[in-house]
Amino acid sequence: MSWFAALRDTARTGLTLDRALSDPKRALRGAVAVALVLFPTLALGGPSLATSAAMGAFIAGTATFQRSFRPRASLAVAAGIGLGTSTFLGYLAAGVYGLFPVLLAVWAFGAGLAWAIGPTAGVVAANTVSVMLVVVQLPVSAAAALGHGLVAALGGVSQALVITLWPIGSWSAQRAALADTYAELADYARRLRQDPTAHIDPAPFMAARHASAVTPWQDRHRPPELRGLRGLAERIRPTLAALADPKVGAPEEGPERDRAREVLAASAEVMDALARAVRTGDPLRLPRSAPALSVPGTDDATPLRGAARRSARRLGGLLRKAADALDRGDEDTISTPVVGAGGALRKPPLSRMLPVALRAVRRQLRPRSAVFQHAVRLAGVVTLAYLLARLAGFEHGYWAPLTAAMVMRPDFAQTYSRGVARLAGTVVGVSVSTLVVQLAHPGQWVLAALAVACIGAAYLTLRTGYALMTVGISSYVVFLLGLQEGNPLVTAFERVGLTLLGGSVALLVYALFPTWQTARLGERLAEWLAAAGRYAGAVIACYETPAQPRERAVRTALLDSREARSELLQAIQRADAEPGRHETGLAGVSRRQIDRARAAVGHLGRVAVLLEAHLPGADAEPVPGAAEYAEELRLATALAAGALLTGRPVEFGAVREAQARLEERLAGAPAGLQRDGVQRDVVQRDVVRAGARLVGQALKDLERALRGSGGKEGREEAKARVGEWGNGRG
Repeated sequence: MSWFAALRDTARTGLTLDRALSDPKRALRGAVAVALVLFPTLALGGPSLATSAAMGAFIAGTATFQRSFRPRASLAVAAGIGLGTSTFLGYLAAGVYGLFPVLLAVWAFGAGLAWAIGPTAGVVAANTVSVMLVVVQLPVSAAAALGHGLVAALGGVSQALVITLWPIGSWSAQRAALADTYAELADYARRLRQDPTAHIDPAPFMAARHASAVTPWQDRHRPPELRGLRGLAERIRPTLAALADPKVGAPEEGPERDRAREVLAASAEVMDALARAVRTGDPLRLPRSAPALSVPGTDDATPLRGAARRSARRLGGLLRKAADALDRGDEDTISTPVVGAGGALRKPPLSRMLPVALRAVRRQLRPRSAVFQHAVRLAGVVTLAYLLARLAGFEHGYWAPLTAAMVMRPDFAQTYSRGVARLAGTVVGVSVSTLVVQLAHPGQWVLAALAVACIGAAYLTLRTGYALMTVGISSYVVFLLGLQEGNPLVTAFERVGLTLLGGSVALLVYALFPTWQTARLGERLAEWLAAAGRYAGAVIACYETPAQPRERAVRTALLDSREARSELLQAIQRADAEPGRHETGLAGVSRRQIDRARAAVGHLGRVAVLLEAHLPGADAEPVPGAAEYAEELRLATALAAGALLTGRPVEFGAVREAQARLEERLAGAPAGLQRDGVQRDVVQRDVVRAGARLVGQALKDLERALRGSGGKEGREEAKARVGEWGNGRG
């Protein structure tokens, strides 16, 4: 789209207000925590210390509203420690001429790198820059600096204490994540009735996995219905796909297809009931269509045959297990690891997360990294805004870099939408609050009470829109700084002007030095291709070695594939909001080719899901040639990922040759023994044969999608990327 259209859309997004409000009880709790640290500090230490304490409590409270499945108290303490450190160092640097801008640039660069850890860490780190700018105004002694740092950290401790003593919806986020997973499964089952090759949204599964990682204390206290159900959901998903797919499940037309639709419809109703019970904590109420979870099509009279019959029976068993686990709350039954569940997840404490965070940051220390570019841009913008405000002679010059720090984000859409919302919200908030101060002349205690009310309103409107929330935050800061001496009217004009200065600098610098997501679409696609190849290879290899442990390898490959696909979809969504036409970053590959290739890689991943639904038991007969074919597939997709990045042709001739050898070995393999009247090894071979053909079709579609994207040279250059794409996501 054009620059005008992009700016118009992002501005509209930033100013859009939703009717949704945050939990009023949570907002009230956050405001109470601010009051508990603000009023005593104001009475004992005066306005200066009270400002530091209140800012620390405010930012720590904001951290607890970020999406996270960690205990909110630990988030508040971690945020408080960061705020105390930034405040202490800022006060020390303010006493040395010329040192504070250097510290500001270094701290802003580190805050930008914090996005490598996650959005929550990035937001909290940017807030520490803002607090440093607000509370650091005059040079003080080292002892006084330590005092300000301690009271800022005390604000975080206050939030943690209130959260511990006043728990609200302790498991609501985990319940919602697990319920969303079963609700998505129900919608997926309904879509499969009409479209047997429909795709499922992996986002709820990823969220549920993060939610299921708990600390030992959480594991002892979490509700029984939150144990084990995620693993069952992971097994239900491929079973649904295997039942509906006409290649490995029910035929495309006829009585078996009608029966399969009945199974899918009944399963959707059961999973809706499971989702409601998990979300609300109420007893499970099964639909009338499946009073005892005897899903139509799983009994002996069903016309379903072969792999479809097997999938239907497996689906009924999984749904019965989920209902029994939810209904009885039997911890011994539902906490037992299930096949493909990935085992029990334990969330490490924050102290053990530090090495992991440092490794994540270190991986981003390269010029082409989007996080590194954001860190450099943030440091430059904040420092430039600070120096411009100082050179202009503004007394409250910190407001310009504060605005810049709060506006900057790693991508175009968020930066510009937040920039417009920040400018509008700050102008309104500063104007209204200054008018109140100018007309009413409130005293210190009234100003403190108004500040607490404004921060409660800001917490309440976190989900309403950034513009409205900024009104509350700006008013909070004005009332808080009103405790200091100064002319409120002059200060208001300065703050509005400095807000415009800081926001304009941030938006202008991003326009001059952008990080376009379009240029990274090819890299995201290559990551997903390599991950999907590893996942498909891990699943197919299990058919030749059914007795060997395989859950960890398959589950790890699946999670890598999900994450890579999610990153690509996020990059596409952000790229669609960018102005102009940008190169994809790959020689000769157009955006249209990437979109077509994305569909082909999605088909490859779906085939792997179908094959996972029919994984043989430990006592099954091996499928000869499956491991060799799987290894060839992993190598070929790794080579293709490297070729895609280097602009070379993508080809899968080696996989087609391996498929031909696999067909020959399957045709010549002797039949095994019958079990329960079913030639199970023949069914397994038919599944592998059908899966290999579907893989071949997906790879052929990928070749067609990328045809003409590179020359005939450079295969050796593509092979050089195998170490990165074949052994891990890098």
